[in-house]
Amino acid sequence: MANTQNCIVFKSKAFNTSIQREYFINPSCFGDDAARWLINELSTRGHQPDKVPVQEDFGWHFGFHAGGAKHNAVIGYRPGIYGGEGEWICWIERKTGLGGALIGKRKDVRPEAVKAVQNILTSSPTVTVLKFCDLKDL
Repeated sequence: MANTQNCIVFKSKAFNTSIQREYFINPSCFGDDAARWLINELSTRGHQPDKVPVQEDFGWHFGFHAGGAKHNAVIGYRPGIYGGEGEWICWIERKTGLGGALIGKRKDVRPEAVKAVQNILTSSPTVTVLKFCDLKDL
């Protein structure tokens, strides 16, 4: 399995963190606009992302190709503690079927997949990257 930091914590005021949308499954399920932006950026770089993100309880996810394999980018907003400024969390996992997920294949992330998302975030003037980490370290 790849030993790579598959999580990016960042700040940006470019995405919605205050307006509840009627289609959110849960209140504060922000990230649809951030996911669509990442989809567009990955597409322009040739990574063949899904056309639309899919909502989860906590945020959004979509698939894309990198390093010869399909991956998922998962993104959500974590509000600040005690009213402080919140942050975005994006992590990359390998896209697998149920069987692959059960035996830990989601952790088999290709470094090219993480690098693709890192490059987008670090090159954007609207994003401040706080740290690269392993999801388990959050």
